[in-house]
Amino acid sequence: MKLLKDKIRNSAKITENRIIQVDSFLNHQLDITLFNEIGKEFKRRFSSKEITKIVTIETSGIAIASITSQYFNNVPVVFAKKHAGLNMNPNVYESKVYSYTKDQEYTIKISKEFISPNDKILIIDDFLASGSALLGLVSLVSQSSAEISGVGIVIEKSFQGGRKLVEEKGLQVESLAIIDSLKDGQVFFK
Repeated sequence: MKLLKDKIRNSAKITENRIIQVDSFLNHQLDITLFNEIGKEFKRRFSSKEITKIVTIETSGIAIASITSQYFNNVPVVFAKKHAGLNMNPNVYESKVYSYTKDQEYTIKISKEFISPNDKILIIDDFLASGSALLGLVSLVSQSSAEISGVGIVIEKSFQGGRKLVEEKGLQVESLAIIDSLKDGQVFFK
């Protein structure tokens, strides 16, 4: 997706040739025009799939999934919580995920009332790197016996190997920008 790649080239910051910061347009300040194009592109790539719900993980995935939902007839968006409060239903699906950027493990949860075995789920997330967060989401959906119709990723860091782990589960993975490497403050796309 050219618009996204241009935005990454012009606005992203690289740290230690392993972390790409996209705070100015993707996961702190949000470029809604870009998000609308991302939503349209996910609709194009998954147009042949039946989608009844979109599942993501807090926090960065929520805005992307919400805007994407508009292009799938406003299907509900369900997000996995990393920090469940006292008001969360205790009847949940849960899975452990490791955050590469925060160097921390989380238990993510989705209330069982929001995903049923009849659902056709599109998983949406901002990044695919090692695959931990994505595999956690796959686990939550699998626990519900819902069908995963596909996985939409905004930015994939292919050099971290997460795609292979997800594809081994037989899932269609569509990444809008695939980064081959980060070197000397520059991004190299696949």
